[in-house]
Amino acid sequence: MAIGRIVKALSGFYYVENEDGIFQCRGRGNFRKRKLTPLVGDWVVFEAENRTDGYVLELHDRTNELIRPPIANVEQAVLVFSVHEPAFSPLLLDKFLVHIEANDIQPLICLSKMDLLPEEKLEEIRQYKKEYEKIGYEVISTSVHQADTIEELKPALANRVSVFAGQSGVGKSSLLNAIKPELDLETNAISKSLNRGKHTTRHVELIPIEGGYVADTPGFSSLDYHGITEDSLSACYPEMADRIQECKFRGCTHSNEPKCAVKAAVEDGEIAQHRYDSYIQFLEEIKSQKRRY
Repeated sequence: MAIGRIVKALSGFYYVENEDGIFQCRGRGNFRKRKLTPLVGDWVVFEAENRTDGYVLELHDRTNELIRPPIANVEQAVLVFSVHEPAFSPLLLDKFLVHIEANDIQPLICLSKMDLLPEEKLEEIRQYKKEYEKIGYEVISTSVHQADTIEELKPALANRVSVFAGQSGVGKSSLLNAIKPELDLETNAISKSLNRGKHTTRHVELIPIEGGYVADTPGFSSLDYHGITEDSLSACYPEMADRIQECKFRGCTHSNEPKCAVKAAVEDGEIAQHRYDSYIQFLEEIKSQKRRY
């Protein structure tokens, strides 16, 4: 028996990598009985007589697990958001950030397609960048046509497991191709009528880059609130989490309660209005989801 990490899952096979190479494996039937599904990123115990005929026997404990995309043991999430085609959406970015914060993963905001940004939108994007940096997030502006911006992104990927995530059409695969041209990942232009891209990535795979791994994942534009409650949502907003203890009422949801430190910070301009607005929208969505189930 040996220990390795699953670097790709495709058509019922798990491709497990260790110091001896990559082995094609199937999962033992007891995973189904225990309702366990091996995920890309999992450390596993496996046995293999040769490179193409192995079995995953046991899963090691996970540090974290994402449902969409299905991946485990992620250290960093590179949230790729284009500034044009499709247009930048702070609301969608906040939803991704909430999802990532809830799973205790370090986020990195990557603004893509900077070369396409119209001049009249430049100051707006600069302001959003400042606001997210003020919160404490690292924000990198990139263009696949500007080599210096790609070089700035590379060190952030070194020696860690990162997942590239974002809605389809924002240029995740194009960025990975710019970082490592030999990948030659499939890319497609976005639909002009729908203002979003086609899904070009069809499975999750860990790609070795800069001494670490990057997961190129299927594009998606919506996230559920698995494991996130009305009480825990504000903890996924760092600028709110810092003020929770200052609220008058314990369990304050920062919506209708008096003497709320978060609402006071919004009024004073210390918390961006659009961040508070997204928080209230997500709070209502969580309440609605709770009522449905």
